[in-house]
Amino acid sequence: MRAAGVRAAAALAEAGARDEALAEFVPERRRYSIRRRAKMRPIGRVWRLGVFLLARDGTLLAAGPTTRAVPPGHPNYQSASGEERRAYRAAAFQGPFERGEVVNFAARPLEPVDAASPLTIVGGEPLVRWSPGAAPAPFDAYLAERVDLLVHPPDGA
Repeated sequence: MRAAGVRAAAALAEAGARDEALAEFVPERRRYSIRRRAKMRPIGRVWRLGVFLLARDGTLLAAGPTTRAVPPGHPNYQSASGEERRAYRAAAFQGPFERGEVVNFAARPLEPVDAASPLTIVGGEPLVRWSPGAAPAPFDAYLAERVDLLVHPPDGA
């Protein structure tokens, strides 16, 4: 799988495929009664391959949440999840990202033995579960399809 990731990264870099920011979310904190706002700390650039993120060195990560570096809007206090998303947008907007850019965060290394991982290994063959109810697909075919979609995006994408 590592070699497949390196080959995919090389193909995407050569094609100039669109990449996205990868960041670490640092929550708001207080120190000596000084408030430090939440922020997104840049980690690098990745390509989104469905349920995976592919780093330039070929490392595959399980995709986490995303946000955009756009103005967060005003608090509406309608729901806790809405306010959480607004806080993520604010952290990305105040960070060193291009306006409107997609920012991925909370990505984690792939662990095939982890039940939450999109990657499983059955009979020595790596399989990808791209949706909770979907049948697992062969890893190599899934990766090839996702790379092809980034290299040759459909019209209007």
